[in-house]
Amino acid sequence: MSKKLVLSLVVSLSSMLVGCGGSSSNNNTLELFSSKAENVAILESIVSEFNAQNPEYTIKVVAPADHATVLKTRMAKNDMPDILAMGGDSYFTEVQSAGMLVDLSNEAYIITLHESYLDMVYNRNENKEEIVYGVPYATNASGVIYNKDLFEQAGVDVPNTWNEFINVIETLDSKGIEPFVFTYKDSWTILPPWNSMAPVIQPANFMDDRLQDKTTFVGTHEQVLENIITLMDYAQPDFMGMSYDDGNKAFAMGEGAMIINGNWAINQVIAANPDINLGMFAFPTSNNAIENKLTSGVDVLFAVVKGNSEKEEVAKKFVEFATTPEIATKYINDQFAFSAIKGVEQTNPMVSDASADIMAGNVENFPDHYYPNGLDLSAVLSGFAMNYSSGMDNEANILATLADLDAKYDAVNIK
Repeated sequence: MSKKLVLSLVVSLSSMLVGCGGSSSNNNTLELFSSKAENVAILESIVSEFNAQNPEYTIKVVAPADHATVLKTRMAKNDMPDILAMGGDSYFTEVQSAGMLVDLSNEAYIITLHESYLDMVYNRNENKEEIVYGVPYATNASGVIYNKDLFEQAGVDVPNTWNEFINVIETLDSKGIEPFVFTYKDSWTILPPWNSMAPVIQPANFMDDRLQDKTTFVGTHEQVLENIITLMDYAQPDFMGMSYDDGNKAFAMGEGAMIINGNWAINQVIAANPDINLGMFAFPTSNNAIENKLTSGVDVLFAVVKGNSEKEEVAKKFVEFATTPEIATKYINDQFAFSAIKGVEQTNPMVSDASADIMAGNVENFPDHYYPNGLDLSAVLSGFAMNYSSGMDNEANILATLADLDAKYDAVNIK
C-alpha cells in the first residue's frame, strides 16, 4: 500500500471520526421553537442563563416566520423541536393530539401555576384531560385601554356595566372628545370586542355544542354584533381605513379616549408618547357587573416533545428554570405581559386593574382560541364592519354575518 493511499485513508477516517464527534455534539444541542418573533430576544437571554448553568448542553432558539406551517411540516416528518414555546390555542391541540408531548403533571412547579390558566390548557387538550402537556407561562389581556386625562377632562369614571359604558361614550362624544380610535384597516383589530363579549353573551356550553353541531352562531350571537354596531356608531370617520400602527399613534396623541385592544398595544402607544397617562379595564359587557371578566389567555406555554430521554430531562429542567419567579418576572417585564405563575405580578400601574383580575382568577379565555384552525374570524367580522360602513341594514347585516360564520365554521370543523 502506498504512503499516499495510507495517508488518504487516515484523512478519511479522521473526517469520519470528526463527523461522529459533531453528531454527538449535536445530541447535546436542544432546539426551543417559538411561535412569536417578538419574544426571541428574551428567550435567548433566558436560554443563555440556563446554558451557562448547564454547560454540558446547549439550547438554541428558533422562530420561523410562518411558524404554523413549519411546525406542521416538521410534525409530518417526525422532525420535532425539543421544546415548544407556543400559544394555548388550536395549534397546541394539533401537537398534543398527535401524542408528541411529555406529561408534565408531576413536576414540582405545577402547583405554583394559576388554576384558571391550567384549566385553559386542559380545555385545549383533545379530550380535555386534566394532564399538563403544556405549562402555561405568559398570559395576555384584552379590554379597553383608555386615556385617563381625557376621562378626567370629561368627568367620567371607569364603567363596570354596559349601560355605564354607553354613558361614558355618550358623555365623551357630547364634550367633543372622540370616544374611540378604531383601526379596522387591519381586520384582526375587530377581534377584541368579539372576544370580550362573546363569552359573556353566548349560552353556557356553546363551545362544546358548536363543535358537535348542536348549535349555531345564528340565534346565539346577535347581541354581540348589535353591541359592536353600537360601538361603531361612535367610531371616528376613517375607522375602516385606519391601520393599527397609525391608530396607536393617533391614540397616543390624544385623538381618541379609548382603544379596544390588548396589553400588546401599550408598548407601541408609549413609544409614540411616553408621557401619556393610560389605564386599562375589563370590557363591561353585561349590566350585571359580576358577570364581566377580563379576557385573558395563555400567550405562551412550554411543552416538552417526546424523544431522546436524556434530552427530555434537560428540556424539563429548562422549563423548571424558566418558571422560577426571578426568570418569569424578567420575561413579563420584557414583554409587558402577565404571568401564569402565582406571585409573579405585572406591577406597571397602567394595567393595575387588569393585573388584579388576573391575580384573582377573574378571567375568561379568548373564544377564538377554541375555534377550528382555518376559520378566519377576522375576515368575517371585517366584512361585517364593511357592510355597516356601506350603509347595509343592520338586521340583515347581522343575520348574513352569523350565517357566513356558521358556514365557514362548518367547512373547517373536521372531526
